[in-house]
Amino acid sequence: MISSMTGFGEASAEIDGIACTLEIKSVNNRFLKTHLRLPDIVAFLENDIEAKLRNDIHRGTVNCSLHLKNVSGQAIYNLDEDAIKGYVNQLKSIAEAEGVSANFDLSGLLNLPGVVQPFVPDAEQAEKLKRTILQLVDDVIGKLKQMRMQEGAAMLTDLEANCELITKRLASIKAKSAAVLKEYNEKLLKRVNELQATAKLEIDSEILARETAIFAERSDIAEEITRLASHLEQFIKHCKTEENVGRKLDFTSQEMLREANTIASKASDAQIGQWVIDIKCAIDRIKEQIQNIE
Repeated sequence: MISSMTGFGEASAEIDGIACTLEIKSVNNRFLKTHLRLPDIVAFLENDIEAKLRNDIHRGTVNCSLHLKNVSGQAIYNLDEDAIKGYVNQLKSIAEAEGVSANFDLSGLLNLPGVVQPFVPDAEQAEKLKRTILQLVDDVIGKLKQMRMQEGAAMLTDLEANCELITKRLASIKAKSAAVLKEYNEKLLKRVNELQATAKLEIDSEILARETAIFAERSDIAEEITRLASHLEQFIKHCKTEENVGRKLDFTSQEMLREANTIASKASDAQIGQWVIDIKCAIDRIKEQIQNIE
């Protein structure tokens, strides 16, 4: 069953007083592109999360964001005391040299480089964080894929409606094409009779037969009709029985449009031309939908 490339998933968990919230959003893209935003405390999990995303998601731009919140009162950042003392001593030295007051707000030092350092978990804490966050990733990917499948089901309904329209128009073209040759032969014979009546010309019946045969060969669209019908059958089959078929469907729709264009160029009939326009419009709607299929 097809799935969309657009989706959203979110899940939360708490470990040792740290609330973890993970969000994954995906939008259209011809290929797979991942963007991860992780706090420094869990930056060591980037490769593991990336691997999970690439294993379960095959197309689209995927944005993954992890937010941590301290709910226990325990700091998840450390202050570098040596860096603070170094800044204070330098400020005092400058103040004494310039003969100015050395009063300053210590909280302002927090914005200076190197003062606030991310909390570095020990081996046990790192393992707990890894288990919890990777489980969150699995949960969120599951929710994301469920949403993408639901949207894919709605897209399948629209694709089937367009394919049904093409099938009906193709059946009409097939029935009409058999009468086109007969109509051409009748028009040609009528024109010959008019010329013979007015100009008193004699035209060999073999010439008429040859011209009719040439027209029949040039306007024969039976092969194109068969191929287009086959493409339609394969298209629906791929949609219902396979996953990650966006690129295959894109290629199939291009072949469908190629056959429709050939029918339009070979069929010398206004009604068939109108039906081909309907078919090409339906194919364009199909191609537009396909751009959002994984």
